[in-house]
Amino acid sequence: MSQAENSGRSERSGYSEQDVQREVTELEGKSATAARIFDLRRIIGGLFVLYGVIVTITGITDSQAAIDKAQGVNINLWTGIGMLVLGVFFLVWLKLRPIQAPETPKSE
Repeated sequence: MSQAENSGRSERSGYSEQDVQREVTELEGKSATAARIFDLRRIIGGLFVLYGVIVTITGITDSQAAIDKAQGVNINLWTGIGMLVLGVFFLVWLKLRPIQAPETPKSE
């Protein structure tokens, strides 16, 4: 199809080339935003931090009987701290290496 036929067809449909390019650019931006929102590092890091805080608080408030049951180790405290460290690791990783939207080849 020639350039004249193509431009005539787009004018008949009511969309100019600029409208189509603007729409493509907007959709690419929305796709990049969706990729950042649903990045698994954000979800995993957030959940580990949340549960780590809960388990750490439980470990701090454990009774001596609960600690004795675990052979003298405050397992809730150490597990909570480990979960916090892992969650913060995922969130720092997300901050240092944000997801990049894939480059789409430009057609002319």
